[in-house]
Amino acid sequence: MPRLPVCSGEEAISAFGKAGWQVDRQRGSHVSMFKEGVPVVLTIPLHKELDKGLLRSQIRKSGLTAKQFVTLLKG
Repeated sequence: MPRLPVCSGEEAISAFGKAGWQVDRQRGSHVSMFKEGVPVVLTIPLHKELDKGLLRSQIRKSGLTAKQFVTLLKG
């Protein structure tokens, strides 16, 4: 399993967006994202640096692998 890079909430939202997730709404400093046909909602905080555990949890909930997420993050 590849090491997750340090990334901000905005960078994570952008990467999930490339995977087909759409921003549903924002409440305070948290953004909710959804994807058609997936019964899961991702909640991403808009922090300068996301905790590794939170990021790994959101990646797992989205159905992506860590390697796919890193590729989306770089591309």
